[in-house]
Amino acid sequence: MMHAQRLIDAHHHFWILGQQLDYPWLGDQPVHDFFLGDYTAIRRAFQPSNLRRLIPQGYVLIGSVHCEAEAARHQAVEETFWVETLARTQELPTAHVGWAGFGTDTCASELDQQLCSALFRGVRAKPVTAKRPDQLHTVRGQPGSLQDDRWCSGLQLLAERDLSWDLRVPAWHLSEAAERLQEHPTLRVILNHCGLPWDRSEQGLRSWRQGIAALASNPNVCVKLSELGTPGRPWIAEDNRALLVELLQVFGPQRCLYASNAPVSGLQVGYADWLALVESVITQVVPNARDDVLWRNAARWYRLDLPSDLS
Repeated sequence: MMHAQRLIDAHHHFWILGQQLDYPWLGDQPVHDFFLGDYTAIRRAFQPSNLRRLIPQGYVLIGSVHCEAEAARHQAVEETFWVETLARTQELPTAHVGWAGFGTDTCASELDQQLCSALFRGVRAKPVTAKRPDQLHTVRGQPGSLQDDRWCSGLQLLAERDLSWDLRVPAWHLSEAAERLQEHPTLRVILNHCGLPWDRSEQGLRSWRQGIAALASNPNVCVKLSELGTPGRPWIAEDNRALLVELLQVFGPQRCLYASNAPVSGLQVGYADWLALVESVITQVVPNARDDVLWRNAARWYRLDLPSDLS
């Protein structure tokens, strides 16, 4: 009898609506420019039991990383401790990536309070970004952008506390992110969602490749193989397979982490289908690194506390 394949999902979200946490984007007035369009289907509770039900037969989920789910920003600390309660009562997640207000007088305090949680590993704080590549000039140097020294001081606060930064920007900002990170050589950075190659034109993919290469040249940057959904574009498995192949080749098998972005990703592709696509690319590119991509890398980059027999 074959053993189940171990799996760590390095990026997902949990929420319960109408209780102690407020999620403005999941409320009665949804945002109109959500990157995957109509998201009515995910405006409902998503908890550890829901994630477990998505895991295909033949796999065993041995851990997971919860990423902040854009709760009301004044509730960042509360979200972290709510997630810790979930872990204590439902055994998931294994780690939490929270939020803190970069560039604010309270940022250091928000980080220190969240450090009281044993699950807290880092922060996802998004800089101001352009909606389209031809609008880059409209945000460059603006408050909250990657050129804003005050906002970017949050990166130094993370490095000082041995916390990581989950970097989430569309592809046309990857190169400037790589440039900014040169100022923080010890900061661990986990690039979200394959670098968000939303512009699939020839020029757009060229920009994505340049940004990916620049980030990959930094040994402290890894990438999550997650969420290749694209605004206004249907899900095309073969197109996305090609991008996954490039990521595995550029970053290498020790710096690629399997992740789902559940439940958001389910708007375009099922959990089992996404996992199967990642598996097919692993087989094609790095067949001897299956465990690394599917769970060992997540355990190492997020410093997960796993049973000794899994280390």
